[in-house]
Amino acid sequence: MENLRIPGPTPLPDEVLRAMSKQMINHRGVEFGQILNEVTAKLKQLFQTKGDIFLLTGSGTGGLEAAIVNTLSPGDKVLSVSVGAFGERFAAIAQQFGAEVIPLAFEWGKAADADTVRRALHTEPEVKAVLVTHNETSTGVTNDLASISLVVKEFDKLLLVDAISGLGSINLPVDEWHCDVTVTGSQKGWMAPPGLAMVSISEEAWRAQAKAKMPRFYWDFAKAKSYSERGQTPWTPAITTVFALSVSLEMMLAEGLPNIIARHVRLGKAARDGVESLGLSLFAEESHPSNTVTAVAASDGLDTRKMLKILREEHEVVLAGGQQSLDGKIFRIGHLGWVSEDDIKTVISALKVVLPQAGFRSAS
Repeated sequence: MENLRIPGPTPLPDEVLRAMSKQMINHRGVEFGQILNEVTAKLKQLFQTKGDIFLLTGSGTGGLEAAIVNTLSPGDKVLSVSVGAFGERFAAIAQQFGAEVIPLAFEWGKAADADTVRRALHTEPEVKAVLVTHNETSTGVTNDLASISLVVKEFDKLLLVDAISGLGSINLPVDEWHCDVTVTGSQKGWMAPPGLAMVSISEEAWRAQAKAKMPRFYWDFAKAKSYSERGQTPWTPAITTVFALSVSLEMMLAEGLPNIIARHVRLGKAARDGVESLGLSLFAEESHPSNTVTAVAASDGLDTRKMLKILREEHEVVLAGGQQSLDGKIFRIGHLGWVSEDDIKTVISALKVVLPQAGFRSAS
């Protein structure tokens, strides 16, 4: 079987695959309403929130658009804290809908610095919201969201969080860290197929939503809330993905969130130690590595495209390349969701064989 080790979509357990084979049901019926209510209640435990959570049929990017258009108006100033490609995407969405985006970009591979965020907010007091990526998939960096949140709330700003590749795998207590809108996607650490964005909304976000003037129809949180109170979604949901998520959430709760977080800590360490044992260098700064995706710098003659091709065709190991300016300069190992330390060992063993074939000349 192919060892799919990209940052998403991620492999699915057999129980989840079986759930996806169920026959369709009425999405306006009692049975679906019960499933939706149960899924929402489980998600609240894993988001660590007492606030509203909605399932939106779409990708994580759709969830980010929903966060923007439900809380902001054209002309609002937003501070975009970006450490990679997905931070830039979040800012681009806000700009597309007419927000005045103030970029606060950090070097790719580095984490955002809370004191720098504080200085930016002091300089720009009219900022209404701060956009932050918790776990930057493109660089393998996890931001210190707890520290950033303290700064954002010190200035009484909205905190909109891209938690797509971290939530459910890396600790992110939504209520404790005062996240106003938090977005994740079913195809990441949730052991489910693509198709759902899951979003949490704070009371402060609801107050902003009541005044927000950006255009919205499909992504309207007010519609989502109104229908959710009836055990429904406003539009036809990805029913098969809801079936799958219902089972994967049961598995996650059985494992327990502290155990899931600890497992991903072990997986992240195993991946980082493994690549370094081969003479490779990590791309992310040592103090803020991600426990869901490891970014590895290409060096010493390594042709990452050739390496990825050989891994896929001869070893059935699928890794991810770099994005945008990092294309050809890094490769990435995903280790989130349904994954074990043995899976990581398999990747490292295959890399050991393939690296020399792809031009790598280790100094060791």
